[in-house]
Amino acid sequence: MKSRSTALCGVLTALAVMFLCLGSVIPAAVLCAPILAMALLLPVLEELGPKFAGLVYAAVSILSLLLVPNRETSLVYLFFGWYPLLRPKIAALPVRPLRVLARLAVCTTTALLLYGLVLRLMGLTEDLLEAAWYFHAALLAAGNVLFLLTDSTLARLTSLWHWKLKKFLYR
Repeated sequence: MKSRSTALCGVLTALAVMFLCLGSVIPAAVLCAPILAMALLLPVLEELGPKFAGLVYAAVSILSLLLVPNRETSLVYLFFGWYPLLRPKIAALPVRPLRVLARLAVCTTTALLLYGLVLRLMGLTEDLLEAAWYFHAALLAAGNVLFLLTDSTLARLTSLWHWKLKKFLYR
C-alpha cells in the first residue's frame, strides 16, 4: 500500500508540474493550468486523505516555483492550489448561501493577497491606484465567477471519481 500511495503522489505531482509548465508556454493558460493542477489533487485527497494531498500541494508548489518559467502561473497555484483541501469543509456548511459567501470570501481574500504582493514586488501600486476603481472591481468579479465555476468543476470531478473511476479501478 505504501508503494501505491507513493507512486500515485509522485505521478500526480509530476503531471501537475507539467500542466503548470504548459501554462507558461501557452499565454492564455495562466489561470487554466493552475486549475488543472488543482484538479489533480482530487484523487490523492479521495484515496489517501488530506495529509497526502497537502504534501502533494507543497511539492507541486515548490517545484513550480523552481521549474516553471512563468512566475504568475506558479504564484496562482501557490495561492489557490490549496483550495481542494478546504473545499470539503466549505461543502459541509449547512446553508447554501453561507457556502457561496465562504467561497467568495476565500477567492476575494486570496486574490487580493496574491495580486497585492505581485504589484508591491513590481512597484506598480501607485500607478494602479490611479486607474479606475470599477475596472478593478470588474476584474475581481470576473475572478470570483471563475472561482465559483472552478469549485463547481471540482465538485463534479469528485463525484465522477466516486462513481465511475472507482468502479473502473476496483472491479
